[in-house]
Amino acid sequence: MVQTLRAKNVTLRDLRARFGVQLVEDDQFFREWQDNLPEITDLEKQRLDRVKESYSNLLEYPPMLENTVKMVVLSPLLDLADFYLSPFHITSEKSVEISAEDEGVMYKGQIDVLALFEQLWVTVIESKQAAFSLEVGRAQLLAYMLANPDSDKFTFGLLTNGGSFMFIKLVKQQTPQYAMSKMFYIFNPGNDVYGVLSVLKRLGQLTTSK
Repeated sequence: MVQTLRAKNVTLRDLRARFGVQLVEDDQFFREWQDNLPEITDLEKQRLDRVKESYSNLLEYPPMLENTVKMVVLSPLLDLADFYLSPFHITSEKSVEISAEDEGVMYKGQIDVLALFEQLWVTVIESKQAAFSLEVGRAQLLAYMLANPDSDKFTFGLLTNGGSFMFIKLVKQQTPQYAMSKMFYIFNPGNDVYGVLSVLKRLGQLTTSK
């Protein structure tokens, strides 16, 4: 069982060895982040512009305090996507501490995994410095998605560190397969967070329609 793995140490290699997890690069495998996306209203765009402005302002005053990513970026997104309303319910899994050393400087942070619904997970990578890419959380997110007891259905996940976002789809078959969306970046022209909200809304529709 995935639960027996030490979350702090689990790697993509571990998941491949124990569960045969395969990365699928066929564009047709994960169309949900691209097709039939809901429109974002002007009011929602205004709020997301404030999220971008707030995040940009915080970067000028490092280090970021713990939970800043969730408070400033993730919470407004979840609210706009109606994930605080029934049938969704947010539960927080145990945090995983992460660290990295660069030229004698130790960077520390944590990975938080939130369950929004039986098929939808969010992983937040929080750092006191902008030192960790989304890759440090991919294995942990997949481990939780693999542990989903509802094995007949696909599962979606979101990785974010506040500025970057990436969606994952996992299909649990005899050989589990997963694929990733493009990387959304908050400072791309036009505010990529619009797209993140649209995808979140679409995945919310899909996970509650079964």
